Amino acid sequence: MPALRLARALALALVAALPAVAQPPLRALDTGDKGKGWEAVGRIDLGARGFCTGALIAPDIVLTAAHCLYDRATGAPVPLAEFRFGAGLRNGRAAAWRRVKRAVAHPDYVFEGADRLDRVAHDLALLQLDQPIRLPSIRPFEIDLDPGPTDAVGVVSYARDRAEAPALEEVCSVLGRRPGVFVLSCSVDFGSSGAPVFAQVDGAPRIVSVVSAKAEMTGQAVALGTALGPPVAALRAALRRADGATGAKFVRPDAP
Repeated sequence: MPALRLARALALALVAALPAVAQPPLRALDTGDKGKGWEAVGRIDLGARGFCTGALIAPDIVLTAAHCLYDRATGAPVPLAEFRFGAGLRNGRAAAWRRVKRAVAHPDYVFEGADRLDRVAHDLALLQLDQPIRLPSIRPFEIDLDPGPTDAVGVVSYARDRAEAPALEEVCSVLGRRPGVFVLSCSVDFGSSGAPVFAQVDGAPRIVSVVSAKAEMTGQAVALGTALGPPVAALRAALRRADGATGAKFVRPDAP
């Protein structure tokens, strides 16, 4: 697969010599009926700094991108007191709002001003909510094996042009792969960082990747997704070890 070059977080990348892919339309999940089944996807508000997208993988655990934990201007971790997760947020109302009491990023992820492709491979984080979300309408998603080349996937994401309600792209494709990184034909934009990438497994959507970066291939928009697998298990173990500690904090995991 050709080399990738990243320009900035939620980055611009150049992917040469890949076939052009038609972009299907996004479907706004701006009503209860349209959003049914996707309520576990939510917007992660970062105070006045912006927002990312995340998805529940347990009643109190949100999967997202590691770079969402850092202030773009200073490189310092965003104080957890500024985080809020709105599950199923649409038109200013969420099915549930929660604060964040702990956060853990991939141990090999290092936030710096200049972006590199190797950071995409480690761009994973978990947020532990201050209270579990236990509502019949909100069912956390399961994680599944990595998708293969040409597999059909889908994305549910917020973005700067859809900040008040997420949009569903039901079908996009895995165009290529590098270690820990998928190149996807999915439509993403600023604010889509951390959005879950789904594959249908036994008739149900399961998360197979997380959106890390916006990209371009020969002038066509694509996305870069981070592979899951063992790192997610290591991050969950780190949160379990820290359970019972007082105060909001970043948790340092062992290397997966």
